[in-house]
Amino acid sequence: MFTVRRRLLVAAVVAATALFGVPAAASVPSTPSGWSLVWADDFTGSAGSLPSSSNWIIDTGYGYSGGPSNWGTGEIQQYTSSTQNLSLDGSGNLRITPIKSSSGAWTSGRIETRRADFKPSPGGILRIEGRIQMPNVTGASAMGYWPAFWSLGAPYRGNYWNWPGIGELDIMENVNGVNAVWGTLHCGVNPGGPCNETNGLGASRACPNSSCQSAFHTYRLEWDTSISPNQIRWYVDGIQFFSVTQNQFDSTTWSNMTSHNGYFLLLNVAIGGAFPNGVAGYGTPTSSTVSGKPMLVDYVAVWHSGGGTTNPSPTPTPTPTGGSGVNARSTIQAEAYQAQSGTQLETTTDSGGGQNVAYISNGDYLRFDNVNFGTTAARQFKARVASGATGGISGLIQVRLDSPTATPVGDLSVGNTGGWQTWKTIPANISGVTGTHTVYLTFSSGQPADFVNLNWLTFAN
Repeated sequence: MFTVRRRLLVAAVVAATALFGVPAAASVPSTPSGWSLVWADDFTGSAGSLPSSSNWIIDTGYGYSGGPSNWGTGEIQQYTSSTQNLSLDGSGNLRITPIKSSSGAWTSGRIETRRADFKPSPGGILRIEGRIQMPNVTGASAMGYWPAFWSLGAPYRGNYWNWPGIGELDIMENVNGVNAVWGTLHCGVNPGGPCNETNGLGASRACPNSSCQSAFHTYRLEWDTSISPNQIRWYVDGIQFFSVTQNQFDSTTWSNMTSHNGYFLLLNVAIGGAFPNGVAGYGTPTSSTVSGKPMLVDYVAVWHSGGGTTNPSPTPTPTPTGGSGVNARSTIQAEAYQAQSGTQLETTTDSGGGQNVAYISNGDYLRFDNVNFGTTAARQFKARVASGATGGISGLIQVRLDSPTATPVGDLSVGNTGGWQTWKTIPANISGVTGTHTVYLTFSSGQPADFVNLNWLTFAN
């Protein structure tokens, strides 16, 4: 939760259209060039059967034996191995279905991979991906639903009291039928610590094009040790919406969550607990919460790349010659920053949906790491901006390299565009830039008021 700064934030959540039957399943995608498939399950099997016992362990009860009650989260359901809660649908999907009994008790399903060694080799990149449709339920009927696709550090098995030090990487979480995906890292100590426990470090955004509940979307995490500092990135449908870097943490915290044997993966739908209760502002589920809305999982796959990274989208744009990193000539989403000061995120109405960076004023900044300009100099900067600033308020977006106090290589001026969601692409010339740099966007204005929203940026020759 956050406090609105200086101007009122009005959030609109658009309800999805009804689901027309069971969406068609897709097999595990072809292995991308430069990657190798480590492990996968496409949930092929007869309708009503359990998922593969060679791939998955079925968790049951109200917690691990010897571990915290209610799985340590306050969730209220009992996990079972019943095919009413957990089964293949015969069309290439896994169904995890929460069910409320006539007595008011809830049951659901939770599985975890037998393998607990998913991690990148030194200098490599690990990619964990799942194609999932969240339970198709929203509003009051969804209160307490908590679907998740996540991972825990291997040392948690058999201990159950070393969380969060061993690490938790939440690839996809959702609560209460909100059209949003949360990506979160848990680490360090509880409470507080470098990961702000028990909340963790994370970000959220709306699912692109169609709601999270009404359609399948692809959720992905990349753990990248090919760059220094190492980085972990979160994506939905190929759009990066969050990342953390090694230098955000002390060496002990980073080592404790990365130097063990690896991670195991989990899929579950919880009911109630700290997360949905916190978002709702009251206890969940309620008497309005409906039973029987499944999460559908088309596939889960893990890939590994032994070398440097190319552009991190699933449909790569050409990487400039001269090294690895984020392609400067790709569309870099503003919310994909590695660090910021003074800004917040909000839902955007701009084409493609998602989020924009908002509440930007004098002295704020955004930082984007490892932006690769290649060997051909980029001489133009473009920004997708909107402004509802009044009274002649305007400001500059300045491009600086490798330091927030470096001399700008270029800047562009932004004034009122007609509204905080009235978007305009503005180009500006910059000094020729080659190589790989940390890019800082700094914001300068003669007035203290907010003067711009930013959706994306890119560079061109």
